Formats: sequence, structure tokens, C-alpha cells
Amino acid sequence: MIIIPARIASNRFPNKVLANINGYPMVIATARAVSGIDEVAIATDSQEIVNLASDYGFKAVMTSDKHKSGTDRINEAAQKLDLSDDEIIINVQADEPFIEPKIVQEVKKRVKQSVENSENIMMTSCYKLINKNDANDPNYVKVITNAKNYAIYFSRSKIPFDREEHNSYYGHLGIYGFTKKSLQEFCALPSSPLENIEKLEQLRAIYHGKKIAMIKVESQSFGIDTKEDLQRALEFFSH
Repeated sequence: MIIIPARIASNRFPNKVLANINGYPMVIATARAVSGIDEVAIATDSQEIVNLASDYGFKAVMTSDKHKSGTDRINEAAQKLDLSDDEIIINVQADEPFIEPKIVQEVKKRVKQSVENSENIMMTSCYKLINKNDANDPNYVKVITNAKNYAIYFSRSKIPFDREEHNSYYGHLGIYGFTKKSLQEFCALPSSPLENIEKLEQLRAIYHGKKIAMIKVESQSFGIDTKEDLQRALEFFSH
């Protein structure tokens, strides 16, 4: 199942999940983009979004307004939906209306593979090659991986540091794949100093010695955090 966490509140862009994306509210545009892959549910703390989802034929789950992260929100939704422990759950952010479905399919496939091979992976995510300008942007999360393509570290800083400036940089895409069981395990882990410093919750898994499988992908999509991002995305994807 694909679960899209969607809250109305946003410090930099209030009500952004309702912003117009080619005639659809952003959260609905995102749900439509991935609806051909698996069943979609929207996890929210807003009755307005519940009603909106119903209007467009999508399932919605009302969740607490106390959650600190989208992952906690989808975890509550997974409990309320009474999914089985081995159900594959893909967390697609509501501000990714231009995400390519093939990427979500690849994440789902990798989670299934890890289960079949008993890899003991807590979550799966993906990354793409980015340029130096994006690498210098603290709003663009970077990742480095090991030889087995497990994540070593995520940062808002440019990593790894390259003294000769020849290095390739990888940008993290905020799509996560879990089983329901591994999602519960992640949300039960204590918060870590690293995630509190970087404000990146996936660092909690690394801090506690858990594996994050990564997939290298090609994507033109990007999350929309500001009104400027929205305008840039609409202009870019209208071509």
C-alpha cells in the first residue's frame, strides 16, 4: 500500500498540499501519480483533506495532530487500516506531485526483495546524481552509501568532502519503503542526536545500527517546500 502523509500546517508554505497542480490539489495530484502502482491511502490530521480525498475517490485516514513526522503519521494509519505485518508500505510525500511512478515501483520491488532474501533491512529509499549547486543547498539532502548500497549517512551539508572537487554528489529522494513490521520498529526507536542536529529522521535508523537499502535512480522530480519551488516545478514540467 502507498500511504501519503498530508498535513495542512507548513512553516514555509502554509496549506501547500492544497496548492493547485494542473487543476488538482497537490495531495490529490500526488495520489493520482502513484495510483496505478498500488492501493493509495492519505494519512492526515485535517478533515478538509479527508473530505477532499473522498471527493476524488481516495481512501483517507484521520490521524493525530501531535505527530512530529510523516513516518509517525503513516504508522498510525497502517495500524488503523489493520494491515498485515508483512504488508509493503511505501511512504510518498504529499509534496511530490511530479514523482515518476517507476521510481515508486523500484522502491516497492526492493523492499519485496529484501524480505524474500531475509536481509534484515529497516527501510528502503533512493537517490540520484545531483550537481554541485544542489549539493551546496542545505534544503537538498545528500546521502553516501557503502559497497552494498546501504546508506552510511545523510546530511544537509555537502558530503563527502572532496578536497579536489571532482566528486559526484547524490541527492536523497524522500520516498521510503517498509514492511508494516519494520515501520513499527522504526517508529519505536528512541530519537537520536544525529536526527535532532540535521533534522533528518532517517538518521535515527543509522544511529541505532539499522540498515537502509538505497536505489540509484534517474528522476527530474523534486519536493515542493516553498512557493518558489512550486512555480519552478510548474514551469519545468509544463514543457
